[in-house]
Amino acid sequence: MEKIRVLDYPVERPLTLRERIVEFIKDSIINGRLKPGERVPEHEIAESFGISRTPIREAFRQLESEGFITVVPRKGAVVSPITAKDVREFYAVKSLLDGYAARLACRKFTEKEIKRLKSLNQQMLRCAEKNDVSGFYRLDNQFHNVFLSTCGNDKLCQLAHQIAEQFKRFRITALSMPGRMRTSITQHREIIEAFAQRNEDLVERLVRENAELSAEILVNELLREKGEDEAGQHA
Repeated sequence: MEKIRVLDYPVERPLTLRERIVEFIKDSIINGRLKPGERVPEHEIAESFGISRTPIREAFRQLESEGFITVVPRKGAVVSPITAKDVREFYAVKSLLDGYAARLACRKFTEKEIKRLKSLNQQMLRCAEKNDVSGFYRLDNQFHNVFLSTCGNDKLCQLAHQIAEQFKRFRITALSMPGRMRTSITQHREIIEAFAQRNEDLVERLVRENAELSAEILVNELLREKGEDEAGQHA
């Protein structure tokens, strides 16, 4: 296993200790320093932060709820695998929920919501220029929340948030793929224009395509990695 160091992770804003640990482990997983099936080095992380293992285990609970790790009895925390099947199933559900929410919201959108979407997309462009995946992810959540919170269906909004949070890792991993942030910005511009036109059918289709493209990109990467692994095993 490649040694991971706290200093490898830049902290851009004040975070609680648990948040720092969570972000550090997420970054290690997303950037491949911790690989699927690999044990998360609890003792090493505790030493690096100069803390006891209690806050690390608190961080583990959050990371497990977000799908990054699995806590195995007598083994500890291991990095959860990402399978093509899981990715396809998650984005199929996300596509339906977000698309329908966008359709409902389109009937209620005002210039205020449209300006908000434009502002968020412009901020995402700045994140893409700096390759700031975490910042982009936070803004992307806010972008989708504009039409989720406007759709008027509280149960739909709640379910969409629960599903998105449970599979947070998939979304962050997809955004980290080369060119995905830029492509997402272009898709967002088309979505904003459809909202401005009050075109419900187009809004729903474009929002669904936004989710479906993330699934396609991530699945293709997983299959590519699997093919390379299998080729290596038979070499």
